[in-house]
Amino acid sequence: MQVFHVPSLREKLRASHASYREFLRVPSMSCGLYSLPMGADDPQVPHTEDELYYVASGEGRIRVGLEDQPVRPGAIVFVPKGVEHKFHSITADLVLLVVFSPARTPPGES
Repeated sequence: MQVFHVPSLREKLRASHASYREFLRVPSMSCGLYSLPMGADDPQVPHTEDELYYVASGEGRIRVGLEDQPVRPGAIVFVPKGVEHKFHSITADLVLLVVFSPARTPPGES
């Protein structure tokens, strides 16, 4: 068993000076923490994996395809592989738990 604590994961993400930090990888899925500060532009492009986002903190909006919805703590958003999606109109720093299935292909690998 592995147990992860969001506050500890947040500290590791902050220390890495990155917006995304993976903390679990197995063949069937990978998980990471993604952070977007208030007012940020989300640079994402469609992924080759299905994604699930859980909003741990913050507020903003997400556009998935042609749909647009507000998000706040407790929201869970599913994004099918290959679909354009972006967080926007971020009014409070977003911290998101992200689950990719199958495991995300790291950038630069194919």
